[in-house]
Amino acid sequence: MNRSDILAGIRSGLVVAVSAAPFAVLFGAIAVENGLTVFEAGLMSATVFAGASQLVGIELFGSHVPGWLIVLSVLAVNFRHILYSAAVAPIFGRYSLPQRLLAFFLLTDPQYADLARRHEAGLSTSPTWYFTFGAIMFAQWVGFSILGAWFGGLLGDPQTFAIDVLLPIYFLGLVVGFRKRSGFYPVVVASMVGSMLAYYFVGSPWHVSIGAAVGILVATLLPLPAAPAVLAEEH
Repeated sequence: MNRSDILAGIRSGLVVAVSAAPFAVLFGAIAVENGLTVFEAGLMSATVFAGASQLVGIELFGSHVPGWLIVLSVLAVNFRHILYSAAVAPIFGRYSLPQRLLAFFLLTDPQYADLARRHEAGLSTSPTWYFTFGAIMFAQWVGFSILGAWFGGLLGDPQTFAIDVLLPIYFLGLVVGFRKRSGFYPVVVASMVGSMLAYYFVGSPWHVSIGAAVGILVATLLPLPAAPAVLAEEH
């Protein structure tokens, strides 16, 4: 194992873990509020490991809607991971099959963003770095979800402390990290407008996927930059 990759993975993971911990606590609290036990909340975080879709799923579960609707709603929220997976496939192609399977399971929004930035900067994206980062993210998500479920009753209404706005702020920070890319502003504006209109006319959570689709459409219509900032296979 490369010691520098381990240290880099720890640094990357800790930064994100600290910022995402309140979000995990929020999920745990909401899970218990919607009828799950502490064990069930922790199990959901360990097996699903997808914050936004977990919140959507748990809210629908608490509303006693049909199971198929919960599944479709979670798929709508997680549609972006199809794009993430396609983008990082050349990097994961260097991993062994077991490593690839685990890597795709651990692929979260911040991990994708950091993976893309490191690759484009010519930094190491080795399995050692990736799984160190992923292990920290996984441990903090499950641990703080359990903590939130255990002590969630002490928080009361999350809106009282404005904890419910952590998710949009968190995603906004990820998006801003790509602001130097060619076509960033037209794509972001198109996604924003498409998502807002979809939220008004179609409803949640479909506005997430519809907004993404509008952004993708605009991106395909834009001229290619002189030096495309894409994830290509390292040599």
